[in-house]
Amino acid sequence: MHNAGRVLGNALTRFEARVLELMAQAGHGQTRLPHINLTRHLDLEGTRITVLAQRANMTNAAMTELIDQCEGLGLVVRLADPADRRVRIVNFTDAGRVWLAAFSKALKKAERELFEEIGEDAATMLLNALARYGGVVASIGAQDSAN
Repeated sequence: MHNAGRVLGNALTRFEARVLELMAQAGHGQTRLPHINLTRHLDLEGTRITVLAQRANMTNAAMTELIDQCEGLGLVVRLADPADRRVRIVNFTDAGRVWLAAFSKALKKAERELFEEIGEDAATMLLNALARYGGVVASIGAQDSAN
């Protein structure tokens, strides 16, 4: 019997490594997995730092460090929130949007490769099952905040 955590972790490691390889091939080799942890939680219209940290299950300080790094790469910028000038909203820069398009393309290619390797039916069943399983985590968080 396989250890589910190890199997899922190994699969994720392989998938993410492939996405990063494709990103490097597309000229975006400067970004690493932690940077993706910021960008995957960033809304196109911008997101407050505290919301980004919460979505990524990180401290504000750790998220701020990732934002600093991504700012240094030219992917994001911090702007004052029009509703509260003391609060900062993180937005993609134009270069960040170009990066995001390349990331989307790399992600889709890695997904196609996954489907080709394990078969369309198995991949569809796997993703649907994992979406159901992962949805439990979201509902647990909602219950915790309601109490």
